[in-house]
Formats: sequence, C-alpha cells, structure tokens
Amino acid sequence: MESHRVSAHVPAAAVTAVTAVLLIAALAVSTAWAQEPEFYHASEAELAGKPVYSPYVGRAYPDQVLFGDTHFHTNLSPDAGMMGTTLGVDEAFRFARGEKVISNTGLPVQLVRPLDFLAITDHAELMGLPQMIQSADPRLLADPWGRWIFEQFNSGREGQLAGFASMVQAATTGVNPMASNDAAKGVWIDLVEKVETYNEPGRFTAMTGWEWTSSPGGDNLHRIVLLADGSETTGKIVPFSVLDSSDPQDLWAFLASYEERFGGRAIASPHNGNLSNGLMFNPKNFRGEDISAEYAKRRMRWEPLYEMTQMKGDEETHPLLSPDDEFADFENWDVSNLDGSKPKEDWMLEYEYARSALLVGLELEAKIGVNPFKFGMFGASDTHTALATTREENYFGKMAGAEPSPERFAKVVVPAQDPALVITTVREQAGSLMAVWARENTRREIFDAMERKEVYGTTGTRIRVRVFGGWEFRPGDEATPDFAALGYRKGVPMGGDLRGGPGRQAPSFLVRALRDPDGANLDRIQIIKGWLGADGQTRERIYDVAVSDGRKVAADGRCRQPVGSTVDLGTATYTNTIGAPLLGAHWVDPDFDPNEAAFYYVRVLEIPTPRWTTFDAVRFGIERPDNVPATVQDRAYTSPIWYTPAK
Repeated sequence: MESHRVSAHVPAAAVTAVTAVLLIAALAVSTAWAQEPEFYHASEAELAGKPVYSPYVGRAYPDQVLFGDTHFHTNLSPDAGMMGTTLGVDEAFRFARGEKVISNTGLPVQLVRPLDFLAITDHAELMGLPQMIQSADPRLLADPWGRWIFEQFNSGREGQLAGFASMVQAATTGVNPMASNDAAKGVWIDLVEKVETYNEPGRFTAMTGWEWTSSPGGDNLHRIVLLADGSETTGKIVPFSVLDSSDPQDLWAFLASYEERFGGRAIASPHNGNLSNGLMFNPKNFRGEDISAEYAKRRMRWEPLYEMTQMKGDEETHPLLSPDDEFADFENWDVSNLDGSKPKEDWMLEYEYARSALLVGLELEAKIGVNPFKFGMFGASDTHTALATTREENYFGKMAGAEPSPERFAKVVVPAQDPALVITTVREQAGSLMAVWARENTRREIFDAMERKEVYGTTGTRIRVRVFGGWEFRPGDEATPDFAALGYRKGVPMGGDLRGGPGRQAPSFLVRALRDPDGANLDRIQIIKGWLGADGQTRERIYDVAVSDGRKVAADGRCRQPVGSTVDLGTATYTNTIGAPLLGAHWVDPDFDPNEAAFYYVRVLEIPTPRWTTFDAVRFGIERPDNVPATVQDRAYTSPIWYTPAK
C-alpha cells in the first residue's frame, strides 16, 4: 500500500480507518483463497470433465494469420551483392520488422505494417562472395581460386568480366572452384548466428534457409530450402548447392541426412515453374525416368508447398490452359526459360502452372497410387534488394538497379539473344507474400503450418482468407461468430483431405475472406475445382461463390458481370465505393461424383487498383507503358482441399 500518497489528501484518522478496511478485505480474500483453492487454483487436470465458463479454455486450433516472406536475398547472394545491393541481413530484418531504412539507391523506404516473419534464403552457390571480396576476407584469400577472383575484381573492368565468367562457369558446370568449404562454412555460421539475434518468439520470427539453383540448360528447377531450427542446429551444416548436384533427389537426400544426423526439420519449395520450359511438373524425373510411387512419396515428403506467385510472374494458370477463366491472364511470364536461351512452346505450359500441375498429380495418382504434386500454395517476393516490398504503391523493384527511378521500366531482367525473349522490369509483378494459420508467432508453429499446408499466398496485399471442407456444414454456418471453431470441428482446413463421405452426399465448403485493412475491397470469392473423370480425363471448373455489390451468380455458377473500377489513371488513385470489405459463403459442389478424385482451392479477388507502373507514371511524370495493364486485381490463393474416393 502507498499510504503516504493517501495521507497527502486524507486526514490521519481516515487513513487508519481506510487501512483497517483494506486489512479486513485482504483477510477476507486470503480466507477465500484458503477455503476455495479449487476455484482459484484449479488445474486443467482438476477441471477435467467439469463445465468451464470460458469458451476459449483448451482451444487448440490455429487462431491467427501471420504474413511473411520466405524467398529473400540480401547482399550475400552474388546476383545481388555484385549487382548493386548493399543492404545485408541486419537491414533486411530491421525493415521487415517495420523500421524505416535507406534503400540501396539512397531512398527512404518503410512497410505499411511490419511482417510477422522473414526467412533469409540467399543463394547457396558462392554465398557471401561479394562481401568477402570487398573486405579482403582472409577465409577467401586462403583459397587459390578465392585469391584469384579477389585479384580479378580489383584489377578493373576486364578482370571483373573474367571473374563473372568464372562464376557462371562454376554454376553451369556444377564444379566448385573453391578448394575447400572453409569460407562457405564461415559465411554460413555468421549468417545463422545473426539471424538468431532477430528471432523474438511471440513477436517476430526470423528463419533461415537458402536457394538451391539448379538450371539445366537454362531451365528453372530452383528450390527454396527452409529450416525450422536455430543456429545450434543449422550451424552444423554447409548449404547444399548446385555445385554439389543439380538433381532434386540429391537435395532431398541431403535434407534427410540433416534431419537424421542433427534432429533438424527442413523442407524445399520449388518456384517459377513458368520458367522451367516444361520440367518442373513433368511426369518424368530429372534423370528422365517415369515418376514412380517411391519418387512421389519422397517429393511430397520434402516438397509439400509450391511458391506459385512472385515477382517473376504469377503461376496459378494460363489462358491457354484455362480458356474459360477470364482471370487467367494475370502477370504471366510465358516467353522463355529462365535465362532466355529457349523460347516457350505451348506443350510446356501444362507442366509449369499450379492448377495444371494439380491436375497432372491426379492423373499420376491414378496410375502409380501416389500423387507427386499434392502441394499447398503460397507466394513470396524473390527480392534481391533485402527489401520485402510487395505492394503496388510501394514497389522498390527486386534488383538494386530497378529501385524507383524514371528509367527503370526499361531495365533488363531476363537477357536473351532473341529480342522477343527479353523481359524488362516493366513486366515484374510487385511481389507476393505467404500467409500461415498458426497459434502463435514462433518457428515451430509457422513450420508446422507449412508442413500441414495450412498456408496461402497473396499477390502482395494482406487479404485474410479461410476455407473448410466437410460433410456436415449447413447454410448459415459461414455467418456464425465461431466460424473457425465450427470449421475445425466439422471439417478440414486448407491443405486437408476429405475421404469418401456418406453415400453420394456432396461435400460442402465454408469460406470467408476479409480485405486488407490498408487495401482494396473485395470483388468476389471463387472456388476452383479440378477432377479426374471416369474417362481418365482431367477437367476444371470455376464457381463464383460470393460476389459483391448485389450482383447475381447465374445457374452455371458464374457471375459474368465485372465489379467495375474506380481507378483514376491520371492520379493513380481509387476508392472503396465498390466491392465489399467482407465476403463469405456456404457452397455445396453441384457436380460432385463420389467416384472421382478432386481438389478444391479458393481464389479471392480484390477490386481493380493502379498497377505499380501506373503509380510510377504519375510520380515521375512519364509515359505509362502500353505493354502491361494499367490496373491490377490483386488476389489470394489458398492451398487446396483434396477429395479422395473411398476404396
């Protein structure tokens, strides 16, 4: 008690009276505690089987959504640090946590809101080489090739070109130019220890991993490796790179060894199948062999997720694959492979995009008994600037040379001898994010969500979306305040499996979406279904299950009426006078056949907003480019829910 404060305003006699009352009250409370310990000190074991007043006691399902970036490069990556990126791991985490930083080109930049988690995934191949050259790192100079390349990069333009040529040769031939892994080990330990300093369980999660950059013949087979562990475990390895092997199966073997030897946890996520020229989801493996059941099991063990939207294009589907989908022509990169050395051919598309890959997976499951492409879906930035900017109005490019400037539209991203295959910055997508449903903001919870595929991707904004599938949902369930609790109790979430239901009853789905609080209203919610028919042919169909502004869904399940647009191209502005802040639906599959394997995922679309190129045109007073849309409908994609017929 702070009686000296009371005495300044209350007569002394009153102090005595007040003190007495408080002592009596304290005695009464202490007596109550002594008499009713089961009420004040009840343990969960003591309350087992008893009614509990609070409805949230014992809640165990994921109850918060976390947004983060899991494909992220700093100046440790040679294709960043040697291309103008000066920002490193410290700046990356400070920025992701919401701080203002100065960009690589000297511009102040900040996120609209902090991220919840970030994984640093610099290229494994020659990681840290730019910094070691700049600092004359003794670990580099102790290696013969390391000393040679240090001298080349400090001898002028011709030497730098020779150094770059040697690095490219190493990456393409898979021959490590370094005599030992001592330098690489040192860089990696420095990295994982620094990451540890930014990890704050419950507030911000700092993770690590690396990018494995297999590119046979210039075709993209890259994977992002993500680790769930702290530096005491991750520091025991050196990242597996293309200098060790270009075969994904060898990468899986390395990750299996990591888990077995050190007790860690790891997954690998493919990305940019759109630049693989038909290799990413091909029915044959890297060695040219037909995919087997064993291969399929191993692939899904180590690659449960697919990064299907990022700066190098959106990879949900393509107009040639989905001609009835008016939203399929969205940020497609479809002219060549990764390095622009080979043009795209139409047959390749089926094995490059997420929706068609999910369909190919159903076909293969029918043949070999296991689905090798049963992946969850998410997005990431693939930034090479150490800046995770993914919103249209705050786009800082993905390479230092493409940070905001009046000249950046013409910067080359994919060089090619054929001018028709060259891709410039103007084609870049502003970026994407991963969202996970978790109980708390920790490495374990986030990694658990990834493994069970309870994740989704957005094209840069922070749309909140949730979907459940089951056999017992009823109309109106989507509007209940305990939407999530009901969903888990009666069904499965995104990433889950529905087995054969009662009789011929069709599954039903509950879905709810909420707009980004700092972004645009919602246009509609769609459920995309893919299935394998009795004739062995795959099919897909889109259903509009919730639309805004009183529009109607026709008998065929579609609303063909556009939401409209409030975008003013002259000022690069829009208003939320159309669309809806919240949409939800209870939907039953009207075309269900219990004998046909299927998948269902949700796509949520925002109303049109200005594309980043339109913002640039207004801010810099330059011509708006005519080879990309002036507006964009940002969106979210959930991981699928799969239906498997009863045997």
